Amino acid sequence: MDFFVSSINTLFSTIYFSSVSNGKQGKEEEAKSILEKIYRPEEVEDELQSLRASIEEEKKEQVAEGGFFGQLKNAWKNDVVRRGLYAGITVQVAQQFVGINTVMYYSPTIIQFAGFASNKTAMALSLITSGLNAIGSIVSMCFVDRYGRRRLMIISMIGIISCLVVLSIIFFQASVTAPKISPTETASFGGNSTCEAYTKAKDATAWGCVRCLQKEAGCGYCSAEGGIYQPGACLAVNDAVKGACRAAKRTWYTEGCPSKIGFLAVIFLALYIIIYSPGMGTVPWIVNSEIYPLKYRGIGGGIAAVANWSSNLVVSETFLTLTDHLGSSGTFLLFAGFSLIGLMSIFLLVPETKGLQFAEVEKLLEKGYSPFKKSSKKVKKEKDGHSS
Repeated sequence: MDFFVSSINTLFSTIYFSSVSNGKQGKEEEAKSILEKIYRPEEVEDELQSLRASIEEEKKEQVAEGGFFGQLKNAWKNDVVRRGLYAGITVQVAQQFVGINTVMYYSPTIIQFAGFASNKTAMALSLITSGLNAIGSIVSMCFVDRYGRRRLMIISMIGIISCLVVLSIIFFQASVTAPKISPTETASFGGNSTCEAYTKAKDATAWGCVRCLQKEAGCGYCSAEGGIYQPGACLAVNDAVKGACRAAKRTWYTEGCPSKIGFLAVIFLALYIIIYSPGMGTVPWIVNSEIYPLKYRGIGGGIAAVANWSSNLVVSETFLTLTDHLGSSGTFLLFAGFSLIGLMSIFLLVPETKGLQFAEVEKLLEKGYSPFKKSSKKVKKEKDGHSS
């Protein structure tokens, strides 16, 4: 629920600033009534004081700033904003470099990599995994205020890394146990149907399904008549050959090879999404709504969003190239490595903002956050002492 609270709070901040700037002091009571719906009674006055102070500071500095680039320069000079950006950008970049959007964009292809040849089956399974993402986001609403932002992200990242490593092992094992190429099965379709790369290969006897389906080979794999796990045929890719394969009641593969453990890839892919959504799926956006001083919230959140979508572009555009060069196993292992770096960065740079007001977050960052200094606990104790 905090995501929606943060959105309302940001909207209120805009309304409040606009009202005060134009001398409409009567709006303060209306603003207070909005805050009373969001915060506990004992926190409302502190929140109003924090907003007043932030707005007064902004009015003093507004004249000295020269447009967007001037505000950006001043933001970077401000220790609190700069440390907030370290945290905000870290969680947004980490959100993308765990590979989630490549999984969402290319889930039918990934499922075919796991050995499901049917496009309809792959699409149906990918829709299920996409639905799990939405369910996970709802789960996040129930736990983010109870367990905290930082803890949820760290738990989520640990789960993500575990799933990616297991997926890498599954895809590696699937490639090792993939069916071999049978010269007899291949020849049964006629010389014109055999893949040219297979015919010219000096090590054709060592070829398996995985080698046959590599991009540079440009071949298709037709399963054996005796069963999909028996040595099959490496054939040219065209409609006539594909039709002949299917007419013989065999299965045609172009993305992934038959695998007895392919179902495990689907299970861990689903588990990966379930673990991702409540933590790294929603919490980075919540953190970015809370981590910056009110004055710099717009520019801070904008910079973090640009970092997020730039990372998304890089990861999504390179995914298929990575699978061509590293294979599915190597690509998922690479994402696990990126995720490990992201986990360490979150642990070192991102403070807990659960239950903290604007001024308290600023005070926390002003001192300089370190997970070893227990700064957030000190702020919380000071807050409790002030309340009493």
